[in-house]
Amino acid sequence: MEDIKKKIKENELKDHIFAIIGLMSTFVGLILLFVLFVDLFIDGAPRLSYKFLTSFPSRFPDEAGILSALVGTFLVMLVTAFAAIPLGVGAGIYLEEYARKNWLTNILEINISNLAGVPSIIYGLLALGLFVYFFRLGESILTGGLALALLILPIVIMSTREAIRAIPNSIREASYALGATKWQTVQWHILPYSIGGILTGIIIGLSRAIGETAPIITVGALTFIAFLPTSPFSSDFPFLSFKWLLDPFTVLPIQMFNWVSRPQKEFHLNAAAAGIILMVMTLIMNALAIYIRYRFRKKIKW
Repeated sequence: MEDIKKKIKENELKDHIFAIIGLMSTFVGLILLFVLFVDLFIDGAPRLSYKFLTSFPSRFPDEAGILSALVGTFLVMLVTAFAAIPLGVGAGIYLEEYARKNWLTNILEINISNLAGVPSIIYGLLALGLFVYFFRLGESILTGGLALALLILPIVIMSTREAIRAIPNSIREASYALGATKWQTVQWHILPYSIGGILTGIIIGLSRAIGETAPIITVGALTFIAFLPTSPFSSDFPFLSFKWLLDPFTVLPIQMFNWVSRPQKEFHLNAAAAGIILMVMTLIMNALAIYIRYRFRKKIKW
């Protein structure tokens, strides 16, 4: 009996030590992030203004802005979302609900898991050979968006599968017992319950893509661009234009790289200001993912 009590105390002590180590590790990461953000804010805050957001890049640091990079970032992420979300969610649903468990699906699952850890430069080289040279899309917004879509596609697929896998089988069995088909079960039961986790994975994937530089540089993003893409709206029916998809572009990480490579300190301050904008956008996207997950979990009643 004494040996059992001693063993229990030893295990409790190990649990407390592990909890303390985990808490310290969390605080170290948070403190480092806070210090970096404060340092970035101190350098870049004086440059943040309406003029900075609405001006084009310039060789004069006081007149330079991020308008073209900001618009380019938004358009590239729009293409990324429209390309990656339907494919990723559809593939996740198929692999989890429809695909038979055999050697082929096992190979697909292993490859998807491995692709999630492939360096982003590899996706840039793939996009360069496939979209730029083979399909001849050029160094365009469409190419940049598709390159980032390839990057986050494994993340979207895996998050979709994990969210669907978390749904109890009893819900599926109850639906089948009432005469529902496979698709009706997925449409009316599986997806509504798993949508919170799916959206969380999508937003986290997009928040990763928004800060990527290597794939965008590889497919030919410009480091200096002082004009906006073609307007997506047209005066002729159907009042929409897709010419902007083939226009040259730049994004915020590329613009920051351009400014940091300059020797003048004023350009470094511009890069810090752009970094604040990019970090705020990323934090907002991650906060949105947490909020969506909380709201959907609160509504679900098993």
